[in-house]
Amino acid sequence: MGLLFLARGLQRRIDGAYLLTIALLGMGIVASLLKGFDWEEALTLAFMLGALLPCRSFFDRRSTLAAEKFTPGWIVAIVLVVGGSAWLGIFAFRHVEYHDELWWRFSPQADAPRFLRAQVLAIVVLGALGLRRLLRVSGREKSPVPLMDRAQLAQLVARSSRTNTQLAMLGDKQILLSGSGQSFVMFARSGSSWIALSDPVAVDEAERRELIWSFRERAEAAGGRAVFYQVQPAEIAHYVDAGFGLTKIGEEARVLLTGFSLAGGARKGLRGTVAKLEREGTSFAWIDASEVGPMMPELRRISDSWLEGKSAKEKRFSLGFFDEAYLLLNPVVVVRRGGKVVAFANVLRSAGKEELSIDLMRYETDAPSGLMDYLFAKLMLWGAGEGYRWFNLGMAPLAGMESHELAPISHRIGGLIFRHADHFYGFQGLRAYKDKFEPGWEPRYLAVTGVWQVPAALADVASLIGGGIKGVFMK
Repeated sequence: MGLLFLARGLQRRIDGAYLLTIALLGMGIVASLLKGFDWEEALTLAFMLGALLPCRSFFDRRSTLAAEKFTPGWIVAIVLVVGGSAWLGIFAFRHVEYHDELWWRFSPQADAPRFLRAQVLAIVVLGALGLRRLLRVSGREKSPVPLMDRAQLAQLVARSSRTNTQLAMLGDKQILLSGSGQSFVMFARSGSSWIALSDPVAVDEAERRELIWSFRERAEAAGGRAVFYQVQPAEIAHYVDAGFGLTKIGEEARVLLTGFSLAGGARKGLRGTVAKLEREGTSFAWIDASEVGPMMPELRRISDSWLEGKSAKEKRFSLGFFDEAYLLLNPVVVVRRGGKVVAFANVLRSAGKEELSIDLMRYETDAPSGLMDYLFAKLMLWGAGEGYRWFNLGMAPLAGMESHELAPISHRIGGLIFRHADHFYGFQGLRAYKDKFEPGWEPRYLAVTGVWQVPAALADVASLIGGGIKGVFMK
């Protein structure tokens, strides 16, 4: 019974489960030899022990076994093993005449009484452990993650090499810290899903792995499903090890800024747009974070005009929304015509000048054609001059999905939506717009436990970003 319950901890690579399993296997070997020199059983246990001993380095997770949640599948498996053992015992000793005296018969050859006593004890232990877990306080009643100090979070965000980490400062997410307090996962809940935005922001691989496990455990303890949205290819192995399945959800565009310019035939259109708008009196300006405050009413006016003109609703979670406290944290770039601000975007910068990006992008409804091309081009030129390595243009949902008949069904459905649902979202138009900057495209994935949970997880993600079911169907 001990080994059956420890199997769950072994699957999750918990160091305590490994050590207890080694101890139980050793005790089992000794007990088998003392029980009428049962060398066959002792040899089987010794083989298991010999296979497990060299694997100590794989069990590096420090977690409490008492906190482990047993899924319905695990509970059914344990019950089937115990039930199967009982059936095998009854089958093996079907010739024995059962009566009360069997319980108290002790001898080297009294296998049937020994089977009965052991089986009853195993069932009592199983029932006691099951009852204890049944009577525990529900995980839904517990506060899952403590609130985090905003100043401490800002320090962690400032060390990240990814610009989307800045979205942690929006205030619409919870933060799960690592044991060291130097790494974190940012997430929000929607429906039954705990949805983490991108990969854990971690100081090293060990803490990234531990946070993936911890996040899954927290979600399952609260009766939810763990979901990681926009997982990068380099981190896939960590999710597979933690029992997640991955589904491609699109591709992210990044422009290499090293040596970036508007020269050459490939960027002739961009170069022409910039020259035309500047001849018409358009100018680009960088506004430091300390100077954004006095401009806030003007930025608010442009944002409201943009939302009204698009008949749009503010998105959330993976995209920023107009929030004054959030906008005051970073610089803003503005585009002026005739001295009047007609467009703006807040600028996100990563540590070490690894990446540059924008989040909120708003403009006047009567702005001239090509104005956002102009803003992007001027900001990329600025970033190249400042020594930034990449400019992140963000996701193109459902882009790059394979349509081959042997491709996964999720790819074929995604590709179909990408090609034929442009009216609702503009999937192809968004991909085509970003392509004009000649970016490199990198796949992004959704990580969730069990492929059957993908549709529900995607619905919860869409609802979270859209601000509700209605927002899913609005641009």
